Amino acid sequence: MVMNDILGSVISQINNCEKSGKKTCTTRSSKLVIKVLALMKDNHYIGDFEKLLDGKSGLLTIRLLGSINKCSVIKPRYPFKKTAMEKFEKRYLPSKGFGIIIVSTSKGVMTLENAKALNLGGRLLSFVY
Repeated sequence: MVMNDILGSVISQINNCEKSGKKTCTTRSSKLVIKVLALMKDNHYIGDFEKLLDGKSGLLTIRLLGSINKCSVIKPRYPFKKTAMEKFEKRYLPSKGFGIIIVSTSKGVMTLENAKALNLGGRLLSFVY
């Protein structure tokens, strides 16, 4: 089975497990997925996650906290400049200061708030609230 967007399928799987009330979620792994999950963990949307070896890219077991209302990838992955961040916050988050937008910048994967503080532009990846 070929996956075109591993991040999209992982985020969708997490969202489905959260809605059905499951406590854990097992899904595929990649470097980008691990970085996004680390940001979600730092912002208290998910619990711990651990990598299991399966002889391929690996599997991740994620402990869910039940604190995600909605999470989704942003397609297409819009580029943003440091001057136009407010527009995307209004588009993807329900209110100011509620939720996070995860972005990819030249300094790595981070939240939009951190990109603002560092005065960086980049590409939008996903949002969680």
